[in-house]
Amino acid sequence: MSALPFAFVRMRAVVGIAVAQLRRSPGRTALAVLAVALAVLAVTLLAGLGAGVVATGEEGLESADQDIWISSDPVDPDASGTENPLVGTHGTAAELTDREDVTYATPIALYDVYVGTDPDPETLERRPAVGVQETHDGFDFEAGGGFETPDEAYEPGQPRSQEPVTDEIVLDPRVAESVDAEVGDTLYVGTSRQTAPEYAFTVVGVSDYYSQFLGSETVTLPLVDLQAVAGTTGTDRATFLTADVADDADREAVAADLDESYPEYDVRPSDEQVGAMIGDRPLVVASGATLVGLAVVGGVVLTVNLFALVAAQQRAELAALRAVGLSRGLLAGTVAAQGVVIGLLGGLVGVLATPLLASGLNRVAASVASFDRLVRPSSDVYVLGLAIALVVGVLVALVAGWRAGRYATIDHLEG
Repeated sequence: MSALPFAFVRMRAVVGIAVAQLRRSPGRTALAVLAVALAVLAVTLLAGLGAGVVATGEEGLESADQDIWISSDPVDPDASGTENPLVGTHGTAAELTDREDVTYATPIALYDVYVGTDPDPETLERRPAVGVQETHDGFDFEAGGGFETPDEAYEPGQPRSQEPVTDEIVLDPRVAESVDAEVGDTLYVGTSRQTAPEYAFTVVGVSDYYSQFLGSETVTLPLVDLQAVAGTTGTDRATFLTADVADDADREAVAADLDESYPEYDVRPSDEQVGAMIGDRPLVVASGATLVGLAVVGGVVLTVNLFALVAAQQRAELAALRAVGLSRGLLAGTVAAQGVVIGLLGGLVGVLATPLLASGLNRVAASVASFDRLVRPSSDVYVLGLAIALVVGVLVALVAGWRAGRYATIDHLEG
């Protein structure tokens, strides 16, 4: 008999014994397949979550559709990031707009405010607020519409009103539900519970546009109104200045020129601003990297323990096969063949279940944290999960089978 047919016969024997072992214990086989599926899900869902954490921040800035971001360090480095360190922002925005290579510039401010339909301070709820010049089509309103600040409200060189100008506000849908407000209702807004009853705003729209950007249930007001409520009209404070460059201008070149013209600020193109915001939040980077790392390590550990247990539970059967003359290599091959079958079935179950579970988790994340598609398993993640189920599973099963064959002695039959 030639070497090739002999090897084929050995392989058929190994596969036949492996299939017989799996059929002999269908319950154990089903549990093993389920365990591999769980290991794959640990990889695909956690790795998808890690990737989604970073991608969500990137998309938030991209959705703002601004070419250049101008920022500065907070006044208080230990503050929450809403100190609005830029001053005289409307004047600076006017200077930027006067440039030939800039078509539009506007400030954006972030504050925490108290809101409620009842002026009683005890009933007011604290929410993050975004101050912008006007709303736009991207808000995708669920009800009502937006607002637009009159040009004269921020005319350079003119006295600024210390009181709100438009008295209009847009609510996140969950804020509207929480305070029981709808379009046309009056809402009291202030940066403290004591000042909120002094400022009455009309709800003009319902949208979660900035909630998706910030990850919180956000309200949106005209910047001049928000500054009036916060008492920063005189200093004209904002968190960012954003600008759009002319169509025939190079965005990076304009950003570099502005960086030289305004050395007291940090000027970045939008793609660099993504990296800067993520870099300023090492917890976000660490969370994403940790989730991916835990996914891989957890999947490998689960797979190793699974096949070590499968091999250990078959010592009596392996001892019987060893007693009739099968070599340790054949015994290891039978366990490895089981690893192929279990790994393939479990891997496929895990991969097929991932989109369903990811969709459910995303719905929970959207309702709790205002993030859509926070879990994003990519094709690479699917391949990684399946590879752990197959490659690692087979290798571990082969080693576990070899070790089990070493200890599968006649004593196990006598016991």
